[in-house]
Amino acid sequence: MKTAIVYYSMTGNAKYVAGKIAEKIDSDIIRIEPVKAYPDKGAKKFIWGEKSAVMGENPALQPYEFSVEKYDRIILGTPVWAGTFAPPIRTFIKENPNIQGKRTAVFTCFSGGGADKAIEKMKKYIGIEEFEAELMLLTESTGWMIRIIPAEIWIQQRLM
Repeated sequence: MKTAIVYYSMTGNAKYVAGKIAEKIDSDIIRIEPVKAYPDKGAKKFIWGEKSAVMGENPALQPYEFSVEKYDRIILGTPVWAGTFAPPIRTFIKENPNIQGKRTAVFTCFSGGGADKAIEKMKKYIGIEEFEAELMLLTESTGWMIRIIPAEIWIQQRLM
């Protein structure tokens, strides 16, 4: 089964998880980035990121290589911002509506809660009832790496 891991990562957490998943299953990794990067420090990080998320913005993305026809499964990775998925993922889904017909899974990285709501919003935005698998990783500075053990189990039980 050909799998694509499509993710957005501001701080590197989703990038790390995408890499760990790719170590376990044969997959292509597609990193998406907005043309205009979000501030990644201080209050601006939260003000601009949350505003963009709450308003449901679709930022322009830097060019990426992805063809939905090449894949049987799409794994989406996103941070959780203001109880929803990151706007670059929103843009990716909008640009690739045919992922609705594929097996899809999702992982989220969060520190303030709302991952369950973000996943529900993503399902609705894609137009699906369920994901093949869902993983919510708490990324607090103390101990988030402990969550990688459940991620290993998640990969083995749900994706292999």
